[in-house]
Amino acid sequence: MPQIKKETGFPAEQSVYVERAAALALKIYGKTPRAFVATFGCQQNVSDSERIKGILEKSGYVITEKMPDAQLIIFNTCAVREHAEERVYGNIGMTKALKRDNPNIIVAVCGCMAQRQSVADKLRKSYPYVDIVFGTQTQHRLPEFIYRRLSGSGRIFDLTLDNGDICEDVPVRRDGSLKGWLPIMYGCDNFCTYCIVPYVRGRERSRQPERILDEAREMIAAGFKDITLLGQNVNSYGKGEAHGVDFSGLLRRINALDGDFRIRFMTSHPKDCTRELIDTISSCEKVSSHLHLPFQSGSDRILKLMNRHYDRKTYLELIDYAKKRIPDLSLTSDVIVGFPGETYEDFKETLSLVREVEFSSLFTFIYSPREGTPAAAMDDPVPRREKGKWFDELLKTQEEISERNILRHIGRTCRVLCDGFGGAEGFMSGHDSGTAAIEFMGDESMLGKFVSVRVDSYDGVLRGAAEK
Repeated sequence: MPQIKKETGFPAEQSVYVERAAALALKIYGKTPRAFVATFGCQQNVSDSERIKGILEKSGYVITEKMPDAQLIIFNTCAVREHAEERVYGNIGMTKALKRDNPNIIVAVCGCMAQRQSVADKLRKSYPYVDIVFGTQTQHRLPEFIYRRLSGSGRIFDLTLDNGDICEDVPVRRDGSLKGWLPIMYGCDNFCTYCIVPYVRGRERSRQPERILDEAREMIAAGFKDITLLGQNVNSYGKGEAHGVDFSGLLRRINALDGDFRIRFMTSHPKDCTRELIDTISSCEKVSSHLHLPFQSGSDRILKLMNRHYDRKTYLELIDYAKKRIPDLSLTSDVIVGFPGETYEDFKETLSLVREVEFSSLFTFIYSPREGTPAAAMDDPVPRREKGKWFDELLKTQEEISERNILRHIGRTCRVLCDGFGGAEGFMSGHDSGTAAIEFMGDESMLGKFVSVRVDSYDGVLRGAAEK
């Protein structure tokens, strides 16, 4: 069961460290220091990095996009797949020469990957030029870590994971001005057998609804038009909390806020996706007609091994209801190919589900074992080469379905958020309420606005004309 946690403000002692870190960095470097933040992984990590950048700016740093220009380099990491970890180690290795040329540079590693003890041990032993390692629940202590290291402290490793209070009032430096991330909860209680997230992000903790609404109001006032609510499982928002607001209730409250904007959310878990939630999406005009609902496998046997707590029949019934209730619904999902013990017959169940649902697009992955998860200890007799063949078959099937779905847009009038210039001269680009990217004749006066676009062709890109 989720633990009920109270919210706390930005700690007073960290505010003191903010001032100390800013003064000491200026003294050591003789100029305003620069910080480079590299982000790996999911949207939650991107949101976390926005808060890290906010803390850094408050601590006297200027954010730079060029790593060699920085006096502080931070890698915010992902632990979900092996490939992501390999990329992180490669990037960390690039800082060795920078550190050799300027020993005063601080190199830090944080996030999900850093939360794993085995990774921290490897960084301690094999990467002596990494100064600070901290996990997913101690970002707010970054000013303290910086000050201690600049003061001559030894290397700092803090992997505290106590499922504690949510630290509010953390400054945020958002990467965009039109589309933005709004975290509503942290952690996960599902413990799917393949997933490392509950072990590195902790148990579920929901923010107070008023805090979320306040942040949404701030984003709307700042001009954000596309706001994505974030959580490891947004559907379970509010469980165990005294305020009594569930995810459907939260959506309705945000939908009622003044302003012209669009609400998205991810990620959802099928076991917590209710008909009430689907009805809420249908009735709230600002909520996107996009539902990302990961099914992972079409085989009941594999779903049970994954500890997903739903079956194929339940999932398909939910999808059928959603299609009936939400006009022009865009459906996306995650699929794992080659889970330990999966046979080709199991995989064919996944293929048949994909054909039946006809998703707009899929996020597909070949199973990657994560040390410390139950699935990593399961028998996995199918060679990766064979899994690769299944994977290619899935991609080919989905490509055909995706193209059919795209062609259904021709003849429709879509409400498009204009977010950039198109690939051809004189064209603007944007996305509809689902996931479709559309280019249309227009000019830069349309940037940041919702535009009605009549779609009339497809040549690898949906194209149309803005209606006046």
